[in-house]
Amino acid sequence: MRNFKRVLSIALVLIMAVACFAGCNSSKADYVIYSDNAFAPFEFLGDNDKYVGIDMDILAAVAEDQGFTYEMHNVGFDAAMGAVQSGQADAMIAGMTITDERKETFDFSDGYFKDGQIMVVPAASTIAEEFDLRHQKVAAKTSTMSAQYTESLSTEVGFEIDYYESSPEMYQAVITGTNVACFEDYSVISYAIKTDNMSLKTVGEIVNPSEYGFAVKKGTNAELIEKFNAGLKNIKANGKYDEILAKYGMTA
Repeated sequence: MRNFKRVLSIALVLIMAVACFAGCNSSKADYVIYSDNAFAPFEFLGDNDKYVGIDMDILAAVAEDQGFTYEMHNVGFDAAMGAVQSGQADAMIAGMTITDERKETFDFSDGYFKDGQIMVVPAASTIAEEFDLRHQKVAAKTSTMSAQYTESLSTEVGFEIDYYESSPEMYQAVITGTNVACFEDYSVISYAIKTDNMSLKTVGEIVNPSEYGFAVKKGTNAELIEKFNAGLKNIKANGKYDEILAKYGMTA
């Protein structure tokens, strides 16, 4: 009986040792970060089904500079915001404009890119200004700054809004005539028109120029924001930041 207990004790020790070994050697990332999935040139599906873009490269460079690891999920802009707010994600980077309204629920890093919205219409459209949208149907991407601007303008001008979950869906709605126009971040739509040869054009001036920021749920992950800011400062100083923008045909 004593031998049986001894064998049982040894077996339990071995099982615990194996479990500890497996746990101690698991490759758990330091942070879980979410992003958009179709917002070129900031994040988009590239070769080998891998997400690439300015945001992806900046985050990778900052993480390398600051010595942290992360697990990336490209789920869409609205879903990424929801993941951060629910605590499912530690942070998000998705061409997210820093605004006073968003600061009520998010803490932001220093700005890492400045952009603004512009009106987008079919290449053959005769629409020349915002008031030409009166009594028409305009497309908007859910939860974005462009959508907020479209909503404010619809009250002033008088038009209907159809909402879409992604930029490509919104562009297609304008190209096919489902909607007469949309508003999009200038750098994003310029990249799309040039890269994908879309039959779209921009009209008018850029409005609401603002900074993009890396974001966490308000009151959490202050250390991660500090790391991002420090890394961003370093990659700007050593030229890596400009190198990343140039890779996608952009400048600061």
